[in-house]
Amino acid sequence: MRRRFERVFTCLIVAVSASGAAARSASAQAPDTQAPDAVTRASLIEQAQAERSTQLQPYVPNKAEKYLDYAETMLTTGMHWHPYFENAYSGGGFTVGAGYRAFLGSYNNVDLRGSITPSGYKRLEAEFLAPRLFRRQGVLSVIGGWREATQVGYYGLGTSNTKDDRANYGFKQPYGVAALTIRPAERVLVLRGGFEASQWEQTPGSGNVPSVEQVYTPASLTGLGATVSYFHSQGTVALDSRASPGYARRGGFVGVTFHDFSDPDSRYGFKQIDYEGIQHVPVLRDTWVLSFRAAMSTTALKSGQEIPFFMLPALGGGSSLRGFSSWRFRDRNSLELQAEWRVIVNRFLDVAAFYDTGKVTAHARDLNFDDLKNDYGLGLRFHGPLATPLRIDFAKSNEGFSIVWAASAVF
Repeated sequence: MRRRFERVFTCLIVAVSASGAAARSASAQAPDTQAPDAVTRASLIEQAQAERSTQLQPYVPNKAEKYLDYAETMLTTGMHWHPYFENAYSGGGFTVGAGYRAFLGSYNNVDLRGSITPSGYKRLEAEFLAPRLFRRQGVLSVIGGWREATQVGYYGLGTSNTKDDRANYGFKQPYGVAALTIRPAERVLVLRGGFEASQWEQTPGSGNVPSVEQVYTPASLTGLGATVSYFHSQGTVALDSRASPGYARRGGFVGVTFHDFSDPDSRYGFKQIDYEGIQHVPVLRDTWVLSFRAAMSTTALKSGQEIPFFMLPALGGGSSLRGFSSWRFRDRNSLELQAEWRVIVNRFLDVAAFYDTGKVTAHARDLNFDDLKNDYGLGLRFHGPLATPLRIDFAKSNEGFSIVWAASAVF
């Protein structure tokens, strides 16, 4: 009996073991029935990715983009020979020029440059630039040069004159300038100090309007025919959150600059304070930019001295009231307000609508919003990430239509 029970128990164990092995074998074989489908999907994905990779090509800039890339490289990087479009003085007209930059190490360089205009405006200068002093917190610039202007307009003091009152004058000026700019800890605080020694020799004007000495006398126009030497010191305190003064889509600038013009002969010395505020507001993820600027200049006489007419604060021209001639309005104090709406067309071009307004006065207390001169217009800005090598503005005022060609941002 006992042996019979053991045989039955043994058969049951064998049967259970066999059924478990069969189940394991079936489960092991089940994935094999699905493997072909999985392999097929993976191979199709890999094949599609391989075909797509053969069709990918690097972006090729068009001709316009190539030219603009090249222009940006020449104007903003370390090329030796480069164009130079800086006029000797505002109002000189179309400018041609060139420069040669020699590097004195990784960053320090000396730049020799010059420019000329068809109207006879000339500039020759050399600059030593050390852009990374004090662990990249300081920039030192030392410039020596000479310039001449031949047809600078003078219309009289204030804003009550007309464009028909224009008389021209010229000047020659040798100068030497040293300026140090520091941004502590590379933050928004900007400290700048500078010193300039120069000599202004006021000369007769050329062009198709009378020269100043044909209209005025030394008694009626301060500084007429004078040769004045100046020791000009200045200091700036500012907050600047812009990526670059040459081109910005966001950030702002608020600063004040103190000037002291000292005449060794104690005839034409004076002091001046410049106030400036700029704000760029991006709209719709930088598709638009609203830009605003306010600027004011005030002057103070030194004891027994006067300000020559060619050193007075002025408005008019490519960077202020763009619908008026350069140096259109002059007096001892000035106020200027500007606004721009820029549309970002592509990475090289902005289109802008703008409005300028301002005035000059004999007394600082009269710098208000009464009797402002104004203009409006449209403009194009050809730019790189940090600079605006070409700006074209079409401006309209009550005195006519003006076209501005400039090699820098208006603000």
